[in-house]
Amino acid sequence: MANRYICAWLACAGMAGAAWAGSAQDLGTTLTPLGGEKAGNAAKTIPAWSAENVQTPGWSAGKYRKDFFRYKDDKVLETIDSSNVDKYAEHLTPGQIALFKENKNYKMQVYPSHRYCSAPDFVLENTKKNVGTAKLGADGWSMGEATVPGVPFPFPQNGTEAMYNAKLRYHGVGIEYKKVTTAVSPRKGSTEWIKASSEQAAFFPWGGKGSTQLSTLPQIEYQTYFAYSAPAALAGQALILSFALNQPGAESFYYFPGQRRVRRMPAYSYDAPQIGLENQYAVDEPFVFNGTLDRFDWKLAGKKEIYVPYGSFGAYNAGAKFEDVATDDGIAANARRYELHRVWVVQATVKAGMRHSAPKRTFYLDEDSWNLMAADDYDAQGRLWKHREGYLIPVYETGSCDVSAFAQYNLVEGRYLFDMHSAGAGKDMSWVTDPKGNPRLKSSFFTSDNLRAISER
Repeated sequence: MANRYICAWLACAGMAGAAWAGSAQDLGTTLTPLGGEKAGNAAKTIPAWSAENVQTPGWSAGKYRKDFFRYKDDKVLETIDSSNVDKYAEHLTPGQIALFKENKNYKMQVYPSHRYCSAPDFVLENTKKNVGTAKLGADGWSMGEATVPGVPFPFPQNGTEAMYNAKLRYHGVGIEYKKVTTAVSPRKGSTEWIKASSEQAAFFPWGGKGSTQLSTLPQIEYQTYFAYSAPAALAGQALILSFALNQPGAESFYYFPGQRRVRRMPAYSYDAPQIGLENQYAVDEPFVFNGTLDRFDWKLAGKKEIYVPYGSFGAYNAGAKFEDVATDDGIAANARRYELHRVWVVQATVKAGMRHSAPKRTFYLDEDSWNLMAADDYDAQGRLWKHREGYLIPVYETGSCDVSAFAQYNLVEGRYLFDMHSAGAGKDMSWVTDPKGNPRLKSSFFTSDNLRAISER
């Protein structure tokens, strides 16, 4: 049944042309400052973009972000469930449709669409500078040059350029997670969850304020650290990962407390299963996609209007009970907010001679912010296997929109995972725009020697 809906969706996608043309003068005039179509759609179900501040007065770090969101009192327009999903299939991905078909309790609450995502002025100016000057590497998959922080390719000509727009979207210089529960729902017939608690940090060395040529910086997309505190089987384990813009895979170092040593993990990237999570979570799945682009051919298939999680603050509600957000059936419907938006569709196919457990994948990128909003993965037999969705919010610290929290549904095994969020954490995650005085937001923190030093204390 799922395959029938996949074929129908592909046949009627009606997507726009697969490349976008324009000039620097168009950005902020006929187009949004980051390259989206400024106009709404013909049906008037997607509004025109406007430079709108959606943060109301009074927010400070630690307060629930939704309480200071201009549209927090919007009413639900419609609710999609298994009984009426066929009516809305035109605006759903194959993975979303499969969720409704496989889970009779799954619901999607649709709200009025709002288009407000932008970035600080220096990011917008750098984006203009990138028109005609940013470039990929000679190998066709690595990042060559760009003015950062800024969108390198506001008029993408191929899927690789679109994916780098997502990778180099502005989210400051780092994200700090005081507590994250990486959760995997029970196997069928069981009630036992995996709930791995950790502290995490992500560092983006190109994200500082101003205007810098990427080639003058270390060729690092981002670096991340996490250290587990629970469960007992994982407590004390810690990891540092560095993802390059011009080198395949990842530089990985893992600390094992039982051995009191740091091990280099050269194969801990791409589709390698993350340790302790029962093969439900690969290294390249966080943030909807995570890692280098070298193993796939990336096709820009065009644009489509779909329902995506926009303003989904429930995944960032540190004061909630975790169990009220992550239920047995999936992320609670009242913690997810969907709006109709235009997205770029990028199709990834594993290269000849390469391997990956999901050799075909489709990604959906928000046209206004370049965030990865959703992904559908297919296994080696061509079956729809996994669906991921990223929970976009306006980030008050950065003045941009970002996706950190996401859920991944294993459609074959009937399990799901939830990560990179602050739901039920007691302390909210934070985006950082100035690294000064923060020892975790510098490259010297992300070394094997430092991992050993901080892990053995």
